[in-house]
Amino acid sequence: MEPAESIYRNIVETSPFPVFVCTGEDMIITVANTATLNAWDRDSSVIGKPFSEALPELEDQPFLGYLQSVYRTGKTFNSLSERVDLLVGGKLQTYYYKFTYQPIHDADGKVYGVVAFNTDVTELERAKQAVEESEMTLYNLVRQAPVGICIIQAGDLMIEVVNDTYLKLVGKKRKELERQTIWDAVPEAAEAYAPIMNRVIETGIAFTASEAELILIRSGKPEIVFVDFVYEPVRHFDGSINSILVIAIDVTDKVLARRNIEDTEERGRLAIEAAEIGTFDLNMLTNHMVTSERFNTIFGFDKPVSRRTLINAFVPEDREIRNKAHEDAVKTGVLFYEARILNPDETTRWIRVQGKIYYNSEETPVRILGTVLDITEFKRLQQQKDDFISVASHELKTPMTSLKASIQILDKLIKTNGNPDKVTQFIDKANTSLSKMQHLIESLLNVSKISAGQLALNKTNFNIGEMVNESCDYIRITGEHVLILKGDADIEIYADRSKIEQVIVNLINNAVKYAPLSRKIVVEIKKRERSVKISVQDFGEGIAYDKIPHLFERYYRVDSTGLQYSGLGLGLYISAEIVERHGGKIGVNSDAGKGSTFWFTIPLQEN
Repeated sequence: MEPAESIYRNIVETSPFPVFVCTGEDMIITVANTATLNAWDRDSSVIGKPFSEALPELEDQPFLGYLQSVYRTGKTFNSLSERVDLLVGGKLQTYYYKFTYQPIHDADGKVYGVVAFNTDVTELERAKQAVEESEMTLYNLVRQAPVGICIIQAGDLMIEVVNDTYLKLVGKKRKELERQTIWDAVPEAAEAYAPIMNRVIETGIAFTASEAELILIRSGKPEIVFVDFVYEPVRHFDGSINSILVIAIDVTDKVLARRNIEDTEERGRLAIEAAEIGTFDLNMLTNHMVTSERFNTIFGFDKPVSRRTLINAFVPEDREIRNKAHEDAVKTGVLFYEARILNPDETTRWIRVQGKIYYNSEETPVRILGTVLDITEFKRLQQQKDDFISVASHELKTPMTSLKASIQILDKLIKTNGNPDKVTQFIDKANTSLSKMQHLIESLLNVSKISAGQLALNKTNFNIGEMVNESCDYIRITGEHVLILKGDADIEIYADRSKIEQVIVNLINNAVKYAPLSRKIVVEIKKRERSVKISVQDFGEGIAYDKIPHLFERYYRVDSTGLQYSGLGLGLYISAEIVERHGGKIGVNSDAGKGSTFWFTIPLQEN
């Protein structure tokens, strides 16, 4: 009989599906069958190389990270259909694969590698896209719809499809609309609604009008009509907008007959919908409850459920809040409380419940009409605000206290003709405190500009190597760290020099702050085809795997070791915004205990 390993390799080699094996921390390719080499457009020389070296075009794609995650965690990773850009035939081409990455264990149960099983679903994915595109031909089904429907090409505003109900609404014959632009066919509406339709095409944001008052030329006569309608952008499979779907309903009779009564009701309904408020009507005698669709959605249900189910949805610790509020409401006639609920998907949400109690002639409470509002995001922002105020207060208090103490000592020294050296020493301390306060305030101003969309870029041509070298001088002067600059130093780029320098300084400061025991910091500049990649590597404790996705969030501060670091948690957030405004990318590679490498890319020239 053949050895088990030989049989295994024969099975892998003869598999019609790509199968490969990577081993070790560096993900060395130790096995790659013919199907894999064909898919990669590589020969067997890639066997024995690290995955990143064998397939350099995957550097900014997530697959090496997936492999390393399986190697580290020992957990299998599955993907339904994922885009892969491979260098095949000398050109970067797009494919789609389903794959499974499974850990390989040795006799002691330790993970020593990862085996990858891949299935090429490129044709299936493209066929799916083709089907989605062909669905556009089904527009003719709208002809029998009971509401007015008109489909307009986004490019030239030519009417593509129109049904009989729409023709009746605008009072036109089919020959007057088909093969015409919408505003040639209905010129009386152009002044008011042509700009709105253009905005929908430009932004991709739908426009909805309720009971819009129009003057339409029907059968040659001007008539006032009221119409509910929607301009809905229809997207091509690639995301571009290729047409506008107009859905219109003539509500003239309803408006004219009931306008005085329905005006208030309609505005109330629209306000509730716009505010995403759920409503409920509870019969307190029968316990029967009528809920709106939004109410059900907030509680995590797609249909009405029993009142008992709703009560059980409250987090146990908050049920007493809910019960107490209902007891008080019977006495006061007003229901109000905020509490947490647990949705069926195990997510916790905050809700605000308000209502009014109605009594019968015997003063017995018989009905509650109320609303429910999801305030989860409000609570999150409120907590974030509170946390930020606490951090900002602490961060500003420290340099302010130091500054005040320095000034008090300086005052005494000056009045007593004290030692000049000590005067200079405390002036330096005061300046240091002022610099810290200035940095904190500048960070807050940058965040404010980013939020307001006012972070302007002043781009010029400059040598990135010279700028990086100058940015590192302050680290060299201190003598506390060894800073190594390597890579392609002589590269010209077109960018905002001061803001790119701000990003580099922030990454170096983070390396100093979060890796205090690592004296060596490596800054590398690497020229790529259309961009330059700059990375800052430290050799400290690294960053926990679960914290990496949050590093570039506003106010997020890494605290993986229990140490408390100063700062507002804004540096990486601001850096990410600066890089993205330049059209670049920013990221980090890190393993806990092995150091971190923060990197970003900037286009060489204006896109």
